[in-house]
Amino acid sequence: MKTFEKLLLSFALPFLLLSCSQKSENENTVADTAKPKYSLAQWSFNRELKAGEMNTVDFINAAAEMDFEGVEYVSQFFQDKVSDFEYLDTLKNAAEKAGILNLMIQVDEIGHLCASNDEERNAAVELGKKWVDASKYLGCTSMRVNAHGDGTPEEMKIQAIDGIGSLADYANEKGIKLIVENHGSMSSNGAWLADLIAQLSDKNVGTLDDFHNWCYETISGSIWGPCAKEYDYYKGFEELIGTAEGVSVKAFRFDSLGNEPDLDFPRFFKIMKEAGYDGYLGIEYEGNDLSSKAGILKTKALAEKTLNGLN
Repeated sequence: MKTFEKLLLSFALPFLLLSCSQKSENENTVADTAKPKYSLAQWSFNRELKAGEMNTVDFINAAAEMDFEGVEYVSQFFQDKVSDFEYLDTLKNAAEKAGILNLMIQVDEIGHLCASNDEERNAAVELGKKWVDASKYLGCTSMRVNAHGDGTPEEMKIQAIDGIGSLADYANEKGIKLIVENHGSMSSNGAWLADLIAQLSDKNVGTLDDFHNWCYETISGSIWGPCAKEYDYYKGFEELIGTAEGVSVKAFRFDSLGNEPDLDFPRFFKIMKEAGYDGYLGIEYEGNDLSSKAGILKTKALAEKTLNGLN
């Protein structure tokens, strides 16, 4: 090597090493950013909560013990505390102490935001506003509501645009993203809900996409009950994933290999990957064969195994 080339290399080498080091750090940053984020849905402990064997603070602590990053509350378990800020402080303090993020409240039992009766619909909006305030106070980023009501599918959609749209206006003022789940009645029809969300696009409304909950017509005609018409799970999930603020990774039972025999996890996760979904994976165990904790851990383990299989 010539003297000049050696001299040039001696000057360039430190900069090349620094560049490689920075590239390595950047690659690590990208890898860290892509790391899956797991939250725990409170409904996973619905048996214990309903029986009075657990309260919401216990749920927060359980989520932390199982290494979840955040929690998704269900309003049913503190329905009368929506404006009790002293109680909400106990949840905030418990979450902070446990190192847990408050991500969302899944709000039920406020009335029907898609009701044909104006007074009923407006009453649901007003009660929903109180839960928006509670969500804001807890530091949540989103709040899930139901698109339930009455009338024909098209009438319900018009009513939903009014009711959910009005509540979304208030939520936007408070910095809370309103989201709608496929959760019974016409909301479990993927095409119907996708079109509703498209028509609410100017209201910043998103979705919470559940692996299950695709029965859009029951035998009795009520919201819940034995199913008469069920939407294709994977078609509906694909139709909604583009507007997903969260995903409910749900399981009911497991086979000897730890797979959910009735829900194709690889197919769901492939849809998420192809859509570029990078939000929280909300673990929700809804079975009865295992203890709630064991079911939650098996659901999370299946999610992790499925993700590893896609890489």
